[in-house]
Amino acid sequence: MKLISDRVSALEKDNVLSFVILPTTEKRKLIVMLLWLIAWSVCGIIVFVNYFKLDNPEAKTFTIVYLSFWFYFEFKITRAFLWKKYGKEKIWLKNGKLFYQKEVSGKGKIKEYDLNLLEDIDVLELRPSSFADTINQSFWIKGGERIQFRHQGKVIVFGMQLTDKEAKYIVKEISTYVLKFR
Repeated sequence: MKLISDRVSALEKDNVLSFVILPTTEKRKLIVMLLWLIAWSVCGIIVFVNYFKLDNPEAKTFTIVYLSFWFYFEFKITRAFLWKKYGKEKIWLKNGKLFYQKEVSGKGKIKEYDLNLLEDIDVLELRPSSFADTINQSFWIKGGERIQFRHQGKVIVFGMQLTDKEAKYIVKEISTYVLKFR
């Protein structure tokens, strides 16, 4: 096994090329994220409990709208926390196919792509002036894929929050493997 960085590893063995991408190695930020999740949950529960004490219909409507937004962000924070704590991306190339899995706690759907139909694998360049790129690369978000390819007309992305060095290494290795296969 070859370590590309503290979160990315590669292995080529028995005509199988595989990569594992961990979401984070920053334990302190993960603890802060957990505290944020707990505080957010407590705030929402307090508002929900107090909803039943309200008599004013306008206040009840406002609280329902507020709780809708609260629930959306509760879902997003929980999903990001679970990903950072228990998730990983797995990519492996074997028998003329590329397999990709976003795994959380050992569970996740495996997607399969035929190498003969794989086109234009490349690193997605980040624009420093782009607000969306900056947010998607932040610790607090699940997303920020850095590698893309075309498969049967669809753009497929993976490699969440990789550095340029990590993304370029993975693209180079996959491209080399695909050329050997074809």
